[in-house]
Amino acid sequence: MTEPRDYRDTVFLPKTAFPMKAGLPQKEPEILARWQAADLHGQLRAARAGAEKFILHDGPPYANGDMHIGHALNHVLKDMVIRTQTLLGKDAPYVPGWDCHGLPIEWKVEELYRKKKLNKDEVPADEFRAECRAYAANWVDVQREQLKRLGGMGDWDHPYLTMDYAAEATIVRELLKFAESGLLYRGAKPVMWSPVEKTALAEAEVEYEDITSTQIDVAFEIVESPVAELVGAHAVIWTTTPWTIPVNQALAYGPEVEYVLVEVSFTANGAQPFSDDAMNHRLLVADSLLPSFLARNTGTGVAETHRVVAHVTGSDLAGTKVRHPMHHLGGFFADLRPMLPGSFVTTDSGTGLVHMSPDHGEDDFELCREYGIGPKFVVEADGRYRADWPWLGGAASVINPKFNAPDGPVCTDLGDTGCLLSASADYKHSYPHSWRSKAKLIFRCTPQWFVPMDQAMAPFDYPVAGLDGIGGAVALGTAAQPQATLRQTAVQAIADTRWVPEKGRNRIGSMVEGRPDWVLSRQRAWGVPITLYVHRGTGEYLADPIVNAAIVDAVREGGVDAWYAGEFLTGEYDSDDYEKITDILDVWFDSGCTHAFVLESGRWPALQWPADLYLEGSDQHRGWFQSSLLESCATRGRAPYKAVLTHGFTMDGKGEKMSKSKGNTISPLDLMRDYGADIIRLWALSVDYTEDHRIGDEILKGVADGYRKLRNTLRYLLGALDGFDAGEALPVEQMPELERYMLARLGRLDATLREAVDAFDFNTYVRSVGEFCNEELSAFYFDIRKDSLYCDAPGDLRRRACRTVMDTLFHALIRYLAPVLVFTTEEAWGTRYPDADSVHLLEWPEVPVAEADEAHWAQLRSLREQVLEAIEPLRREKIVRSGLEAEVRVPAAAVPAGVSDALLAELFISGAVTRHDGDGVTVGKVDDAKCGRCWRLLPEVVEDGALCGRCADAVPQVETAA
Repeated sequence: MTEPRDYRDTVFLPKTAFPMKAGLPQKEPEILARWQAADLHGQLRAARAGAEKFILHDGPPYANGDMHIGHALNHVLKDMVIRTQTLLGKDAPYVPGWDCHGLPIEWKVEELYRKKKLNKDEVPADEFRAECRAYAANWVDVQREQLKRLGGMGDWDHPYLTMDYAAEATIVRELLKFAESGLLYRGAKPVMWSPVEKTALAEAEVEYEDITSTQIDVAFEIVESPVAELVGAHAVIWTTTPWTIPVNQALAYGPEVEYVLVEVSFTANGAQPFSDDAMNHRLLVADSLLPSFLARNTGTGVAETHRVVAHVTGSDLAGTKVRHPMHHLGGFFADLRPMLPGSFVTTDSGTGLVHMSPDHGEDDFELCREYGIGPKFVVEADGRYRADWPWLGGAASVINPKFNAPDGPVCTDLGDTGCLLSASADYKHSYPHSWRSKAKLIFRCTPQWFVPMDQAMAPFDYPVAGLDGIGGAVALGTAAQPQATLRQTAVQAIADTRWVPEKGRNRIGSMVEGRPDWVLSRQRAWGVPITLYVHRGTGEYLADPIVNAAIVDAVREGGVDAWYAGEFLTGEYDSDDYEKITDILDVWFDSGCTHAFVLESGRWPALQWPADLYLEGSDQHRGWFQSSLLESCATRGRAPYKAVLTHGFTMDGKGEKMSKSKGNTISPLDLMRDYGADIIRLWALSVDYTEDHRIGDEILKGVADGYRKLRNTLRYLLGALDGFDAGEALPVEQMPELERYMLARLGRLDATLREAVDAFDFNTYVRSVGEFCNEELSAFYFDIRKDSLYCDAPGDLRRRACRTVMDTLFHALIRYLAPVLVFTTEEAWGTRYPDADSVHLLEWPEVPVAEADEAHWAQLRSLREQVLEAIEPLRREKIVRSGLEAEVRVPAAAVPAGVSDALLAELFISGAVTRHDGDGVTVGKVDDAKCGRCWRLLPEVVEDGALCGRCADAVPQVETAA
């Protein structure tokens, strides 16, 4: 008996050099090197020259450490924006940047000093600044290589650095615009202060942590009052900052609050805080807070029994004066303290009376200033009271818990006066800390430089381009109405800006509407100096355009050191009459000026102002987004951006915040070593970045599985298209219905992806491509058409149509995926077109227009699912080995009109298909012989191993072509 022929060599099995195993950690660096050698970024600039621009302005990360997972997510999102806009045919250059000044870098350099047991203050300032500059430069280089490894496309050889001399000159120029327009003043206000870092901090540099504080009730003797029965009684205040009592200057009451004068008795063995005079047993507290006050003081001297003597409305307390508990020290403490009406006084907690220390509270400062009471500047930069202060002078730092403890010096001294009613270290609340040192902060009143939020601004006359000079004659249209305040202008700019997600508008809006004046000054060494001369007699700063222009020129030539070393006053000014300011600028002002240096300077000609997009984490609503907004609104009357996109924070796999102490941090450097950058990119673009999101081993395994499916889709297409050329292609109108349907589905995907790009909805973008590859292609079209692809004759119209659609699919998918899987798509493109330019030079695909009856196909696909489910039990029981051996009977009513049984057999990948008048799908086994080439069981096959008619025609054509 003759052995049946093996026809495998006549079957068109997919053939490609594109491997299933990615090997990304090894391949990606090689691809990066090729891009760099070919100057891919330069090629793109040339290719897109003259096209519509899209400018994403990079927010500068601090150059003070390795890239972390938040950096990775942020830069993948930015790269996705740049690449999708480029894909759409726009000129979308990207210039990366770094923030190089300020406390983050200075603190790191100080840490190095401390390790060497050196004192930073003993090092010449210019040497210290040079070390900060070198430290930042080193980390810029490190971070740049790490970010490049992610596959980001940009002008990495020419980044912007805020410590570049030209950038420092721009920052100085922008500051002097504020000065010349009168939007700058020097004043003393309480600001967030770090006793550890010895500087003022911006709100964006503050984080809040729960702590437990000492709470105390302190009695102030009333010595004068229009309410006679109050004289000799005690007004009781409650505070969780005992250290502020030594600087108390007033008490505040709520004008509408109802107070009670309560007479208390004492337990037999309780300490008596007052003398035996009955009047001294009387305490003034808010009526509604009396129960909690008595409960808090039971067992601490105030007894369980009391009697309400009188009711007093807050407004009746006007003119009342009290005596400080430490009045016996004389001097400052001997002066009587007025009781003042405070609209901020509430009855949420405490006693309804608030002690006022204008040195250490915003409400305190404003209320006391209204009544002519100023700060005393008692607490030094390191948190200690001045050595000459009569109470606790030179004592330990006020943030030291022991200093404020019930047995600490403040409470002990108050207890000795008999005016401390209670003290307990059990009050839990949220408290501000420095996000660098993690140390507690205080409000401290010091002379600082401020930008007023509610002062009317002059019309704008500053240029939008060029670094020369300070002012200019070029008007900036009518960007802001004359006499608008900075707050009003910023609020309007927020309304005019697109916010993604939309909730960002309310977030930054509420911050700007409620923020105090902008504190610009810092008491540090590494930063751009506040380049002002202040007249010693008048206290006014010099705003001479000639002097200012000379300062800008000097900084451009010599950097910030030029300010400290140079003298810029012209002959008409006597330098002895002027103080040269040595404070530096808030680093947020630096970064807030980057739009001017990067987008307007002309140093990067491809850029333009304003930016189309700013993209950073949601914490930048109070940071870079806001400082850029305020700086631009003050100098240009509008925001420096048209749209702002914000992302959430990356948590670990359990949804917990990452921290080194927990040991749950995940390094993107490790992930790139183990998985490759394309996996990180796919993860970053798959999560809902608008909210906090997670990363962990299980999540990454899921991402890797999704990657394999996408890679295998490209691999299958490459294999199926082996040898395909343009002569084989068919026009849409000659294609079978299935191919026209697939092109219609591709068109729907194309529209979805365009909408996603416009919405910066990359989660939808990536999910839609993945679902298309899995559900439309792998599980449907590829599955159905593999028989035709493998077994039809080379010139068969059905096979040609299939390969034409696959060619269209490849060109579309390789472009759709190029912004996501930047390395994988380059590899796949090079596999098919080894001599072609980079895939990243391509533009958005042109998808052929094809129409399909979606309802018709939805009905067919639903029926197909029923058939596949019905065949599966027979496969499990090994009654049939594949659907090709199954005889399928379907309800006639379930088949759309005009559909042949042959098409149904194709869709079901089954043997015979018949119809019946009943319900449901039934499946049996086909009794026909099996074709030795395509393995279909057909009546025309005379015996197993013989050929069906199609294969009999195809084999000679294949052999001739070979």
